[in-house]
Amino acid sequence: MTHRTTTATPSATPIAAQTDELVVSNLEVVYNDAVLVLRGISVSVPTGSVVALLGANGAGKTTLLRAVSGLLDFHRGDITKGSVHFAGADVKGLSPSQRVNLGLAQVMEGRRIFQSLTVEENLRAGAIGAKGSTSANETFDRLLDMFPVLAKRRRDTAGYLSGGEQQMLAISRALMSGPTLLLLDEPSLGLAPRVVEQIRDAIVSINAQGTGVLLVEQNATMALSIANHAYVLEHGRIVSEGSADALMSDRNVADFYLGGGEHAERSYRDVKTYRRRKNWGS
Repeated sequence: MTHRTTTATPSATPIAAQTDELVVSNLEVVYNDAVLVLRGISVSVPTGSVVALLGANGAGKTTLLRAVSGLLDFHRGDITKGSVHFAGADVKGLSPSQRVNLGLAQVMEGRRIFQSLTVEENLRAGAIGAKGSTSANETFDRLLDMFPVLAKRRRDTAGYLSGGEQQMLAISRALMSGPTLLLLDEPSLGLAPRVVEQIRDAIVSINAQGTGVLLVEQNATMALSIANHAYVLEHGRIVSEGSADALMSDRNVADFYLGGGEHAERSYRDVKTYRRRKNWGS
């Protein structure tokens, strides 16, 4: 039995009648025609909101982002069941570039910037295919205002930036296409706490300017501090969902993902696995 903080089912509302920008319904994904990774996932992202996906390594978070952005093919993955709708359109058969044109952009784990290009060249590359050079120039100026360190280093080779600066560059490059929904995969990974705060504040600012965010994070405290709604994934299934405030106060989420709970100092891994199976039916 799946534990849920709320009882609403994201896929229950007809596509045409809801205000959700992204609707993933009953999605199953298989890799290499053999490994079932997602097992009936249903997720929705309301227009202009921040939604977090929480879970341990291997839970299926990145696979879900790939299914939304269209990058599954590059990893020998296939959608075998379910649907992905974005901005009212069925995007399951669209290429990644076509999805970008609809307003989707993804920042992959590990940043993946063009190391040998300058900061400015990286940003300009993100605008390829954007609608209108004037709009791209305006976006470029706005991003340099948002990230002053990138303005200062705009002519520097990107490979020489710090990890935090590279993450800011990767996010900015994705924003150059003018997305309405930004997919972020582990933006805080490997960064110092001070830099994580800067990334967190940047995501808040991006969302305040009207861009929705689907945020994959193992740093649950950071993710829940900015999300409107969140889902917890375990072994390719959603085991819990609810408002960020509700999940922040949920005992299971606190024990498993927020580093607290009564078992934190004794046999934590074994207790966590046992309680997760008992309470969430994983």
